[in-house]
Amino acid sequence: MSLSILRSTVAAAGLWAGALAVQAEQLPYTRARLDTALAQGKPVIVDLRADWCPTCKEQKPIVDALLKEDKRKGITLLLADFDNEDALKDRLHVTQQSTFVVFKAGKEVGRSTGQTDKAQIAALFDKAL
Repeated sequence: MSLSILRSTVAAAGLWAGALAVQAEQLPYTRARLDTALAQGKPVIVDLRADWCPTCKEQKPIVDALLKEDKRKGITLLLADFDNEDALKDRLHVTQQSTFVVFKAGKEVGRSTGQTDKAQIAALFDKAL
């Protein structure tokens, strides 16, 4: 491998790694993750979704795009399975899938159910910042 190819490869890898660092975290929900993030006062969004839900499927690319924006890089999105997380639904008083619950400094600051407008979802997510 020539030196110029090696330099190009290293530079591309650095740009790719930098791009990954910009994206907000999307993690599977666990009670411990939520409790820890809330106790630390981190910006957190809980996304209660279902695989069979058409609204949830419509929200996914919007959420993915919003979380790639620099201003939201500190947000942690916890993905919760609506059909299997009964204790979480009770805790957060959620009755429908496609619900976002937003936390800032350990407190709930917003929520939305069934929203598919990108600007409205962005405004909701920004409440966590």
